[in-house]
Amino acid sequence: MARVKALVAGNWKMNGEKASKKEVTALVRKLAGKKKLACDVLICPPATLVGLVKEAVRGSKIAIGGQDCHAKESGAHTGDISAEMLKDAGATHVIVGHSERRADHGETDAAVRAKAEAAHRAGLTAIVCVGETEAERDAGATLKVIRSQLKGSLPDAAAAKTTVIAYEPVWAIGTGRTPTPEDVARVHAAIRNVLEARFGAEGAKMRILYGGSVKPANAKELMAVPNVNGALVGGASLKADDFWGIISAYL
Repeated sequence: MARVKALVAGNWKMNGEKASKKEVTALVRKLAGKKKLACDVLICPPATLVGLVKEAVRGSKIAIGGQDCHAKESGAHTGDISAEMLKDAGATHVIVGHSERRADHGETDAAVRAKAEAAHRAGLTAIVCVGETEAERDAGATLKVIRSQLKGSLPDAAAAKTTVIAYEPVWAIGTGRTPTPEDVARVHAAIRNVLEARFGAEGAKMRILYGGSVKPANAKELMAVPNVNGALVGGASLKADDFWGIISAYL
């Protein structure tokens, strides 16, 4: 199996104001001098804070990302933000296809794929999210759903340096419910098989993140699961102490 460096990414969702800078500054201090950290760290704040957070992490090893982007480079798309705009603001990554975008905005696999292609066009790494609902899980359709989403959402030109996969069981996001390590291992192994079959050596090196009620208390166990190459963290990434507790799984 290819050696893959982990990534711990924080998705602030629709949370955070200028005062949140103090949490970022606190995280920068915690990371300072930690040369043995075996993961990369990413914060994805709301678009209004990308520039401010970028300034707050200057000189540190923390990268900044966006939470969504439009498929087009520019145009009459009121309220949308292009991948190029995120790049210009200092982002290096962007999340696409999060379950909340798929559910709240009706985003299809084709739309997610177009956004991932836009990210690549702008020189950003796309974090492509997949995951099953509770109904799909209870119907035993988890792997079928995941494979279908991967097929439809990933660009043909996806590569390890430009694309990260995030598996988020929708039923576990914000609910406090967490799949067992065995459940996570099963899904991540299936994702790895799909990636290797389609992208060969590049698929073997792509990072697969786990997301879904990741907390300091369960991070070490979940991050030790085979084919789990880090985490996409929601609420626990808003506070420096909590986010650091998850990052510390890689110390």
